[in-house]
Parts: sequence; C-alpha cells; structure tokens
Amino acid sequence: MTDQLAIWHADHINFAALLDLLEEQVSVFHRGEQPNYSLIGTIIYYMRNFGDRVHHPREDVAYALLVERDPGMQIVVSRLLQEHRIIARVREELLSRLNEAERDVITSRAALEAAAAMYLVYYRNHLSTEERHVMPRAAQQLTEEDWAEVATTVPDSPDPLFGENIQERFAALRKQLEGEAKASRQESIH
Repeated sequence: MTDQLAIWHADHINFAALLDLLEEQVSVFHRGEQPNYSLIGTIIYYMRNFGDRVHHPREDVAYALLVERDPGMQIVVSRLLQEHRIIARVREELLSRLNEAERDVITSRAALEAAAAMYLVYYRNHLSTEERHVMPRAAQQLTEEDWAEVATTVPDSPDPLFGENIQERFAALRKQLEGEAKASRQESIH
C-alpha cells in the first residue's frame, strides 16, 4: 500500500515538474518567440503514454475501491474520474493546436494559449485534489488486498522518463529537467 502511494506521490511531483516546463514553453510562445516544439511534444507524449495508460488506470481502480470503503468520497472521486477524461480531451486539443503552430499552419494564438491554460489548470487542480483529499483517505481505508488489485490493473511498466532506464526519446527532456532542478537548488542556496 505505502509503496503504491509513494509511487503516486513521486509521479505527481514529476508531473508537476513537467507542467512547469510546459508552462515555460507556452510563455515563450506567448511572448511571440519560438518555443521548443519538440520538448513540448515529448512532454505531452509522456503524459499521454505514461500518465494516461499506467498512472491513471491504477488510480481509477483505487478510487472505485475507496468509494466502496468510504461512500462519502463518491463526489470527489466522480469528479476526479471525470477530470481524467477532460484532461485527456484537453491535451488532445492542445496537441492539435501545437502541431498546427509547429507546421506554421495559420492557427489562433489565443486558441493555443487557451488550450494550454486549460490543460495546465485542470491538471494542477487534479493533482492537488488527489494529494490533499484522496491519497490520505486511500491510505486509511484501502486494504492490502485492495492495493494488490490496484497493482495488477496495469502490468508493471517502468517509468520511461523518471525511471532508471530512460528511453532514448526522453533523454533530452530528462536532461532539461535535471538542469532545471540543479538551477533551482543553486538559486535557493544564494
């Protein structure tokens, strides 16, 4: 149980770092400069292929089990499950707008920025709700058997960006994140 929650918490920290990096690139775009579309695409690819296909399905099972144990969590859990779907839909809209901008297709700058803002706001709020309200209740309510069921939902899949064996497509992104973390640590020292 604790291991699964610790993994989720670490995922949330990693997702937040990716959202920060995505927001920086959107700010570059907002200033009329050329963002790193490859970096943005890699972030979105990771969030879709790891977040939506590994992280969220396990949460969905844990949430369903949590509602069985604590029916008072139904409203919060229902909203989070809906947010999983909304985040995926908004991400696809953002990806579509980014692909247009990258190909220099005439696209509305405001539409791209709105899609990015919606994605960032929804995802950050979603992570905050899980961390503050759901994960503490899950730690209290779910049994070892529940956690075993959650673990078998999606076969173990090593994290291709934050795991020990980084996939080649994520190497530049990992290096960027490590550089950001190092710069942040140096700023906090001074």
